[in-house]
Amino acid sequence: MKTVKIEILAVLAAVFLFESATGQIVKKAQVGFRFLENPVSAEVVGRGGVGVTTTMNSSGIFWNPSLIVWASSDIDLGLNYTKGIADIDYNAMSASFRLGEFGVIGVSALMMDYGTFYGTRRSNNADGFEETGTFSPSALALGLAFSQKVSDRFSYGVHVKYARQDLGSAWVAPTGTTFGDPAFNVSQRGYAEGGIALDVGAFYDFFYNGIRFGATLQNISREIRYENEPFPMPFAVSFGATVEPLMFFDETERNVFVMSFESRHPRDYKEKVKLGGEYRFMEILTARAGYMMNYDERGFTAGFGVRQDFEGVPLRLDYAYEAFGIFGAVHHVSLGMSY
Repeated sequence: MKTVKIEILAVLAAVFLFESATGQIVKKAQVGFRFLENPVSAEVVGRGGVGVTTTMNSSGIFWNPSLIVWASSDIDLGLNYTKGIADIDYNAMSASFRLGEFGVIGVSALMMDYGTFYGTRRSNNADGFEETGTFSPSALALGLAFSQKVSDRFSYGVHVKYARQDLGSAWVAPTGTTFGDPAFNVSQRGYAEGGIALDVGAFYDFFYNGIRFGATLQNISREIRYENEPFPMPFAVSFGATVEPLMFFDETERNVFVMSFESRHPRDYKEKVKLGGEYRFMEILTARAGYMMNYDERGFTAGFGVRQDFEGVPLRLDYAYEAFGIFGAVHHVSLGMSY
């Protein structure tokens, strides 16, 4: 009982510190590297983007690094593909490896495909501009994580990642004001920057009717500068909780219904709230639905998952549909396996 009380106090202390951190945030609408906020895993998106307490596999590294230690296998692999809006797609990969009783290490990769853009620059011709050819911006984040159980209820995790974004090159005139100015000097300059970011997370299981709690700080980083104004990566604090209502009536119920709630406090916007639920039928088929509030375009989500052994190897396939307002919809597909 003394150990349990200490763990509960640790969780409450973490909540207090996280809330204190959000209270000190004053910078608004001035973050970069927004691709780090893109949701990874069709499993998570299908239940409304709630992932801080429920992603018990290697994909949890993108949501709360303390969760990867709860993966049921020694080795877990996740592959994710997202068909986004305006031909902006991205892929993500995650893997976790158990180090005996010591803990679990994980690796992550997130790669953006922004498509092809047409470049222009000012010119003295009749149009006032001329084409400079095509370019393709890119973004990449690679990470390494570690998670450890402090007890059978409580775990923590850290995720260190290197993020880099290449916006291509631009024609810049550092001197002069117009084409007729003798001091006007045009040169081409590349815009590619990168930096280190850190995620820290904690998880606690109350062992009572599926009630669990999770919290994470994401994208703690130094400021990056392309030109004049520096900006940080998209720092955010998230809290989540789950409950399994059917267990209040029958703890032996083979099918599982999970209700989830998550509150996200980004550095540059108001609080976002996510609600989700999923029903697992005999650990084979899962149906999901959720809703994300206080987003400009995101809202309703839905999806399904299938779990099946293939020649002794547990496989999971997930799909999620995400409504995206006037932009239509985003589609997510994930494949996972464990050993």
